[in-house]
Amino acid sequence: MSSPLFEPIALGALDLKNRVAMAPMTRSRAGAGEVINVTAATYYAQRAGAGLIISEATQISRSGQGYPNTPGVFTEDQVAGWKVVTDAVHAAGGLIVAQLWHVGRVSLPDYQPDGGAPVGASSIAAEGQAMKPDFSMTPFVTPRALTEAEIEGVLADYAHAARQAKAAGFDGVELHGANGYLVDQFLRDGSNRRTDRWGGPVENRARFLVEATRALVDVWGPERVGVRLSPTGTSNGMSDSDPAATFGHAAAALKPFGLAFLHLIEAEPPHPMAGPEGSPRLARALREAFGGPVMLNGGLTRATAEAAVADGRADLVSVGIPFLANPDLVDRWKTGADLNPADRATFYGGGDAGYIDYPTRGQAAQAA
Repeated sequence: MSSPLFEPIALGALDLKNRVAMAPMTRSRAGAGEVINVTAATYYAQRAGAGLIISEATQISRSGQGYPNTPGVFTEDQVAGWKVVTDAVHAAGGLIVAQLWHVGRVSLPDYQPDGGAPVGASSIAAEGQAMKPDFSMTPFVTPRALTEAEIEGVLADYAHAARQAKAAGFDGVELHGANGYLVDQFLRDGSNRRTDRWGGPVENRARFLVEATRALVDVWGPERVGVRLSPTGTSNGMSDSDPAATFGHAAAALKPFGLAFLHLIEAEPPHPMAGPEGSPRLARALREAFGGPVMLNGGLTRATAEAAVADGRADLVSVGIPFLANPDLVDRWKTGADLNPADRATFYGGGDAGYIDYPTRGQAAQAA
């Protein structure tokens, strides 16, 4: 079936065979030392039919972790673990970039190397509950605001993680600037009340985003770097008084880099990542401000994905849960085949069940 989704596209130095990317999805299955587990090589290789795979969020440092059993890319053991994954994806004909992550205030003392408070743009606690290492829930704690010297240290951690990702064989990197994590905490005025050069007017609040992007570009070149943003999302208690102005400035500030792509989350209610009722629809304006390829995410079906590309909001799309449950999602969309339902009980933690045992269309037919 003819569709723009199945046409190739170039994102900087990345030549994609189609316009359906696998979105980053935390699976909480890393092992000791936050090393990605060996089974992840099978999981990602099964989904190499995606035009691009964006890895699960991967912390840049020990202090950047906020969830149980999430992988890192800052130690040599972690790099070795990821190298098995990237080799498997490449052998299956796919492309994979590492999503680099610091959760900021969305953490707990349990994850911090010194057992102290997590850090953030300001000393403002996130709303809701955090997940402890044993997967139980507890209220967020109030973070400690990063000093200016510490901010420079975190930016150095981004550069280090970018180098490690290159050593691990990834095809590029994506800066996780969405969903209420550290980059987002600096960018939005609901979580950034600083009065130094990292806070206040939007030019200052966007500085951390710009400098973190620069750290990745200095390692990879702009043609293999993307950035993910969630302009109207409310995850982890996020808010902004003027998202159109804040994210319009952010997209324009990223334009001079000439990045491979900008990855936007703009979901429709009742999707959990949708903004509040009446939130502005910003994808089209941000695509214009950014001036490069835009990837759209947010509960998309084949029909809504096609519409997003056709009406000029995006150049390509990313899909999460349908890819989790359908390793051959692109083939199923092409042929109009039914999709496997997703088992939410196995999303986080556990073993192979709900991870590498979802059948392809061909496997399901053989089993019938």
